[in-house]
Amino acid sequence: MHRETDKAEGQAIDMDKVDFKKTLKHLYMPSAKAFEIIEVPKMQFLKVDGAGSPGGPAYAKAVEWLYSVSYPVKFMSKKELGRDYGVAPLEGLWWAEDMDAYITGDKDQWEWTMMIMQPDWITPEMVEAGIVKAKGKLGDPPASLRLEPYDEGLSVQIMHIGPYSEEGPTIAKLHHEFLPANGLTETGHHHEIYIGDPRRTAPEKLKTVLRQPVRRV
Repeated sequence: MHRETDKAEGQAIDMDKVDFKKTLKHLYMPSAKAFEIIEVPKMQFLKVDGAGSPGGPAYAKAVEWLYSVSYPVKFMSKKELGRDYGVAPLEGLWWAEDMDAYITGDKDQWEWTMMIMQPDWITPEMVEAGIVKAKGKLGDPPASLRLEPYDEGLSVQIMHIGPYSEEGPTIAKLHHEFLPANGLTETGHHHEIYIGDPRRTAPEKLKTVLRQPVRRV
């Protein structure tokens, strides 16, 4: 818990900093041992759409914009509303016209929506103010940058530990073994949540939530 002083009022106020990886542990820190079937609640996200390799400039620009808006919004929330929180992890929805391109690693064929969850008290006006602030450093934002709800619903997930390049067998097992065996079929895009910073974490220790929205057949 932080104890901060409101200089204008001369009063001390207590402020808890929310860590969504803890308060939403069932969404951000699932088991790495077995697939889990969960119900994901409706949440709002700052999103950018794109296509091509995650090593390309479009992807880098999208991620830069997401963080460059999310942090000013967080600071506004703390200063104006007295509600502090850690910026949520980066997430991505991934697909391809031929999904085998995703499993085989043909990155040029990938399409994606990168996104960061925003707490439900964050308003469109706060996000717009964050965009204006980021424009001073980055110029014009991507045309697809937006605040939008996402209602994922029934899903299957697991924590993958290791390099991103080694996700393929787990994804294949999910689609070809677990879903058919449990009377489930896909309803939306493959979803990944990146726990931690790949720039500071050894590849073998990377943690990635692999999630697939589903419906019962």
